Amino acid sequence: MEEPKKITEQEYIEQLQRLQAEFENFRKRTEAEKRESSNNSNASLILQLLEVLDNFDLSIKHSAEPGIKLVYAQFYKILEKQGVKPVIATGKFNPKFHEAIIQEEGESYGTILQEIKKGYMLNEKLIRPTKVKITVLKENKQ
Repeated sequence: MEEPKKITEQEYIEQLQRLQAEFENFRKRTEAEKRESSNNSNASLILQLLEVLDNFDLSIKHSAEPGIKLVYAQFYKILEKQGVKPVIATGKFNPKFHEAIIQEEGESYGTILQEIKKGYMLNEKLIRPTKVKITVLKENKQ
């Protein structure tokens, strides 16, 4: 009958180090999952609040009421503190950030002509694309 293998002190140390590394990786992964879960739960609420922000934008365009501008600025600051940033809608069309809803013939493809509805990012993640009007190449009619 074989005698059981004796584990050396060095093997115990290596096993302990592997377990410590595995636990550290588990802890980091769990923290990242918690952050992601928190961000995702905020995203649905923030999407609803963006509709209110859109209505504030419309109100400001059609009213000179200083109170509306003040409330809008305060509301916008709160969203910024939560990680909300607008998507830039100038230059070239980028399907990762923009949604083309209107096209107009032009000399080149994909130049943004007009922002129709603002898009927003939440902590570097797109939560609503910017709706834009872009140029498309003119068709040669013969």
